[in-house]
Amino acid sequence: MQGPFSRARAYLATTAANLATAASRATGRGAGGMIGGLVANAIDPNIMSSLSGGRPTVLVTGTNGKSTTTRMLAGAVRAKRTVATNDGGDNMDAGIISALLAGKDAEAVVLEVDELHVPKVAERLNPAAFVLLNLTRDQLDRVGEINTIERALRGAVMAHPDAVVVANCDDVLISSIAYDHPNVVWVAAGAGWLGDSVTNPRSGGHVVRTDDDWYAVEPLPDGREFRRPEPTYTVTDNALQTPQGAAALELKLPGRANRGNAAQAIAAAVEAFHVPLDDAVRAAGEVDNVAGRYTTVHLGERDVHLMLAKNPAGWQEALSMVDRDADGVVIAVNAQQGDGEDVSWLWDVKFEDFGDTHVVAAGERATDLAVRLTYGRIDHERIADPVEAIRACPPGRVEVLANYTALLNLRRALSKQEDYRA
Repeated sequence: MQGPFSRARAYLATTAANLATAASRATGRGAGGMIGGLVANAIDPNIMSSLSGGRPTVLVTGTNGKSTTTRMLAGAVRAKRTVATNDGGDNMDAGIISALLAGKDAEAVVLEVDELHVPKVAERLNPAAFVLLNLTRDQLDRVGEINTIERALRGAVMAHPDAVVVANCDDVLISSIAYDHPNVVWVAAGAGWLGDSVTNPRSGGHVVRTDDDWYAVEPLPDGREFRRPEPTYTVTDNALQTPQGAAALELKLPGRANRGNAAQAIAAAVEAFHVPLDDAVRAAGEVDNVAGRYTTVHLGERDVHLMLAKNPAGWQEALSMVDRDADGVVIAVNAQQGDGEDVSWLWDVKFEDFGDTHVVAAGERATDLAVRLTYGRIDHERIADPVEAIRACPPGRVEVLANYTALLNLRRALSKQEDYRA
């Protein structure tokens, strides 16, 4: 229970945060998704716990798909109650606090959380549920080795035995995190990238995979077998198999990864929030844009389809979505703080043949990318400026794959072009 000083401090933090957010929006410096949280946390380090209010909270985490899954899950939960969520993708402390401030009167909280921040956020918010998507290498200079993250997430999940854990049983590292939890809903959401799950993260030895199974050749330290758990929900090419039967899964977002994201969002809505299955499926199917990451905009005579890719697993999935009949493909790579400064991952990605499509390497690290494409025997040209790279493509449909800051900067630059239309 808060004392008078704690309540006064929380009030001051909240008031200052609201003023900072309003000022940021009024001056056009930003959307206010971060500044309010930064100010509030500086004044009151306990503000996140204070804002939780004991409301049912679900934390969505993983290397890829957090924003999409959170958007789908929040939409589904809204079928039963009001929701506070960080739908702008601000998934560290400041963004989470800002979301709680903006949704202080909401009945439930649905948050995407950066993998590194899950332990502390879970400690402060005492979540009713976790959604664990996938775990692969991402920004080694910031995140570190993947097995270290797996152990930290395992500890955070096990510290909340009463929570519902919705976990992807096709991902070896995610399975390891949730394997001993007493309340797991296993979802066969798929695992497109297997390069980081070839060994048992708990006791060593390699992992053997078949079409619909995996198992570790070495037992766990206590003698148990470490094997793919039996799923309760399974996503297929055209449906979602559930305890209530098959549900047609028709999405506006492309790619097999998004079908897996939808499956976990639906499972979490049904199992943790008791949302009717039909309502959860409908909400997942209505999502058509996540922070501008799947939108089509127009630049002169070109229809520009924007896609985000952040790490080897994400790039491989995004490359599978590229329209091979497009008139041009622009691949833009930066190496700023939000991207990870190490671009050696380019050599882990299989850049497939684009046929006769015009390919342009762009972004701050266009030269690194051009070298990689050259070794991949992909005909291309190098134009560092992504806008000029798009203009270098023939009129028609242009597919753009970009990492985080490259996409963010490109959207800003496009909005300033005279022949741009959203």
